Amino acid sequence: MAELNNKTLSRRSFLKRTVAIGAGVSVAGAAGAGLYLGSVNRVSRAAGKKVIIIGIDGMDPRLSEQMMNDGQLPYLAKMRAAGGFRPLGTSIPPQSPVAWANFINGAGPGSHGIFDFIHRHPEKPQAPFFSAAETVAGEGGWEVGEFKIPLDFWPFRHQPPRTELRRQGIPFWDYLDEAGVPSTFYDLPSNYPPSPSKCGHHRCICGMGTPDVLGSYGTYQYFAEDNPPEPVHEGGGKRFPLRFVNDTAQIKLLGPENNLLRKPESTLVELTIHRDTAANAAVIEMGQKRIVLKAGQWSRWVDLTFELRTPWFLPGRSVRGIARFYLQEVAPNFRLYVSPINIDPRAPAVSISEPSSFVTDVARKIGPFYTTGFQEDHKARTNKIFNDQEFIQQATLVLEERFRLLEYAIQNYDDGLLFFYFSSSDLQSHMFWWSDHEPHPSRSPEEAAFYFNHIKRLYQQLDRVIGDIIDRYGSVATIIVMSDHGFANFGWQFNLNSWLRDFGYLNPVECPSILSEIMDWSRTKAYGLGINGLYLNLKGREREGIVEPGAEAEELIEALTQGLLRVRWGDQPVIRNVYRASEVYRGEAMALAPDLIIGYHRGFRASWATCLGDLEADAISPNLEAWSADHCADALEVPGVLWCNQPIRSDNPSLVDIAPSILALYGLPTPPTMTGRNVLG
Repeated sequence: MAELNNKTLSRRSFLKRTVAIGAGVSVAGAAGAGLYLGSVNRVSRAAGKKVIIIGIDGMDPRLSEQMMNDGQLPYLAKMRAAGGFRPLGTSIPPQSPVAWANFINGAGPGSHGIFDFIHRHPEKPQAPFFSAAETVAGEGGWEVGEFKIPLDFWPFRHQPPRTELRRQGIPFWDYLDEAGVPSTFYDLPSNYPPSPSKCGHHRCICGMGTPDVLGSYGTYQYFAEDNPPEPVHEGGGKRFPLRFVNDTAQIKLLGPENNLLRKPESTLVELTIHRDTAANAAVIEMGQKRIVLKAGQWSRWVDLTFELRTPWFLPGRSVRGIARFYLQEVAPNFRLYVSPINIDPRAPAVSISEPSSFVTDVARKIGPFYTTGFQEDHKARTNKIFNDQEFIQQATLVLEERFRLLEYAIQNYDDGLLFFYFSSSDLQSHMFWWSDHEPHPSRSPEEAAFYFNHIKRLYQQLDRVIGDIIDRYGSVATIIVMSDHGFANFGWQFNLNSWLRDFGYLNPVECPSILSEIMDWSRTKAYGLGINGLYLNLKGREREGIVEPGAEAEELIEALTQGLLRVRWGDQPVIRNVYRASEVYRGEAMALAPDLIIGYHRGFRASWATCLGDLEADAISPNLEAWSADHCADALEVPGVLWCNQPIRSDNPSLVDIAPSILALYGLPTPPTMTGRNVLG
């Protein structure tokens, strides 16, 4: 896949086009097909078939239609005018790991086995895990003093801790790989650890689900003078106290655990901070390295090396990471944010691409970049480390970095399939979306409108990116723009387990969580875990199941379904649909499926407490979090979007249709593993 010829745009020109209002583009016909081709041909002359897919997480069809009608998305409107726009049916439930796995397999959760963000093993309902990947504890080890060294060769066969991809089935790129069609994916969700390329024609950098060096899905570290005297661990981050003596303070950054120790302990990097209140600035020292920041300033990526203690007879080991520092305030309250420590793409501690050299090759050419699956630090905003403007600043850094990576991807693309993913439209919408005149739970009407306009401007930026790609490739490539789901307000939250408790299905009544030791499974018939899942405490499946399979289970499912559909908040129904997994899923990957999937009306979603099995006093309560919009509703409420520069031949395409449509573009039949169909003719 050689680089493009020198007619491609320079980095400066590309970024300028991305952030400025672009000029109009033309529509051209090709043999009467009504294709939207763009106006410029600056591509290589490679003879292979070209397909470019831009995945824009969370892009909403209602807002897109409105903005196209208002002339605010001219490039996407041109594709619509040529017959290349439809709402895109999403997954049940419409959660990103589920939806993108539908795209990957060309089939639903029964094929790929991902049913929610959060799963449980039936025999261990009190040990939830991330659905797309699971960390498995190590087994065995040679104990030497304080160390435990895994020996993976015969006769020992020890197993170190490892993370395993839980997505099942056959990804569509395997069929391209076998046919000799090259495919390249940048930031693909639901594919960590990366699935292998059997024939060597597939490349992928992992996206959503990729951890940071701590093994979490993004843990910031926040140092401030007004933090509590003891460290505080909160969802998505850690707060540490900081004390100055003569304007100098010492801090320690937490790194990955050293699992070579019998009692694993965190590695550390020590830093010294000197502040200058008169200059409103600070110097951060780390060995021979010095970082100078003014208040309100972000650092570039900072290289970090965490040393692992090893026995004397083994060579030393280390783990490299990268982080960005943000000096929020110098005085009177010194505040320093350190981003999640990302896996360094130039020297990854674990494989985050296929082949493993792919991400390294990219980083050597464009420099370090975010590698965690969740790059916009929404947890820092939710936990009030960031205010709204600071979150926008950090999200803008991510987006600018994505534009640079996209430029690299385009310049290094000749033919085959190219997939590129944007997360900004999803994670910023969670914070700033508010699409109607209902009172916002925590913002004034003026504030809600101001931040919703920020989302509209983001859509316009992405429209200009699409316009640039069409100008480059519209005459020689099939260009697909898609999202996995849309968006809706999230003003009210429903605690499924509290509702189950109130109607006697979950006991005892004083139980604070299904993970609690006082949970009485002998008197519990059903429980909720994850965002949309409801499970029967089924005998023979759950560890302490009491519901008999067959007639009793059927009667319980019917009672739960009818009861949930009757839930009201005032005169508003809370739940639009309750789906039986046995009716909406099919395939061989059903072992972890919930029994029922709850589909909420717009404006409602599962409560934050519900997701990890906690109970609250009231089943329905206002959502007062910064995270004020969502898509984990009913699938009919939040479809995604599909644009193409050739006509779409179906009025109701769905995510599962994209993969067979891509295969058809390369002359490949729809395999029996897929339930979708070709929607591009």
